[in-house]
Amino acid sequence: MPELTLEPMIEPTPPPRPVARYTSVAIALHWLMAIAVIGMLGVGLWMHELKNSPFKIEIYTWHKWTGLTILVLAIVRVLWRVHRPPPPLPPMPRWQELAADGSHYLLYGLLFAMPLTGWLMNSAAGFPLTWFGLFKVPALISKSRDAFEFWEETHEILSRVLIGLILLHVAAALKHYWVYRDEVLTRMLPLIRPRRPQ
Repeated sequence: MPELTLEPMIEPTPPPRPVARYTSVAIALHWLMAIAVIGMLGVGLWMHELKNSPFKIEIYTWHKWTGLTILVLAIVRVLWRVHRPPPPLPPMPRWQELAADGSHYLLYGLLFAMPLTGWLMNSAAGFPLTWFGLFKVPALISKSRDAFEFWEETHEILSRVLIGLILLHVAAALKHYWVYRDEVLTRMLPLIRPRRPQ
């Protein structure tokens, strides 16, 4: 009788885990707001240096219209996030999870605070406000020089904080992609292949 030999069983390699991504709506809102906010910050720094002219007034008007639009988009984005929670984070140390959550909450807060302080500043200045000339936007407070100076300074300080937080956000996302080689960035960039851990 031929001798029976038992060959070692080789377990098949499991298929790669699918990358949990944000929804298409969340991705679209993220990049639309990112472009709008970065553009607004750049224009905001530039327009202060303009001489008084009809052109400067037009730039300020568009700045206000865009700010109100960002406020509406921020509301939509929060409602969508509540309706469709974000995908889970890839495995990482607890402190990184806390840092990610904290920075996102702060970013959301600033997305509301920046347009609201601009709206308050405009109200305190007593300037009429519309949304793309379609309808009048009510003033939040009555005209006041002291209130205008307070909200102007607050708006400027928050803009600096937002610039720093955006830079930190971008740096962290790139570090996760190039150094940690995980899926933090690819969850929001579906066209880029995931960087699997080595």
